[in-house]
Amino acid sequence: MIKALLSVLLVVMAVASSLGKPDKAIPKRGKRIPQTLSRGWGDQLIWAQTYEEALFWARSKNKPLMVIFHLEDCPHSAAMKKVVSEDKEIQRILDEDFVVLNLVYETTDKHLSPDGQYVPRIIFVDPSMTVRADITGRYSNRMYAYEPTDVKLLLANMEKAKKLLKTEL
Repeated sequence: MIKALLSVLLVVMAVASSLGKPDKAIPKRGKRIPQTLSRGWGDQLIWAQTYEEALFWARSKNKPLMVIFHLEDCPHSAAMKKVVSEDKEIQRILDEDFVVLNLVYETTDKHLSPDGQYVPRIIFVDPSMTVRADITGRYSNRMYAYEPTDVKLLLANMEKAKKLLKTEL
C-alpha cells in the first residue's frame, strides 16, 4: 500500500514540476513535438534527417537549405549551438524561411566541404541544389566557420540566402 502511494505521489510530483516550466519559442504554425534530429540546435524546428531528404524539401518547398556540420563533443560546436538555439530571430527565420539539416558526419557530396572538413561549418544550398560557395563567414582559411560572436554575420548571410533565392531563381 505504501509503495503504491509513493509511486502515485512521485508521478504527481513529476507532472506538477513539468507544468510550471516556461514554453520555449513556439513557431508560428503552433506547438510541435521536439525532435531528436535537432540535436539541441532548435527543438521546435522541423529538421531533415538526411542530406538527400533536405535537398528534396528545399526543392519542393522552394526554400534555401542551411546545413550545419558539427560534433557533439567539440567545444566550438557546443558554443555555436548554444547561440543559435537561444537566438529567437535566428530560430524564427529558420522556421519560416529555411529547410534545416545538422550533421555530425560528413556527406559524400564534396561540394559541401569546398575548403576542407572542419566544424562547426555552415553551408547554404539553394533549391536548385546549388551550394552557395559565395555565402561565407569571416575567415579566409575556414570560409564557412562561424563563432558565437558572428551571430550578426550569420543572420546577414541567412538574409542573403533568402534574397538570392528571389533574385536568381
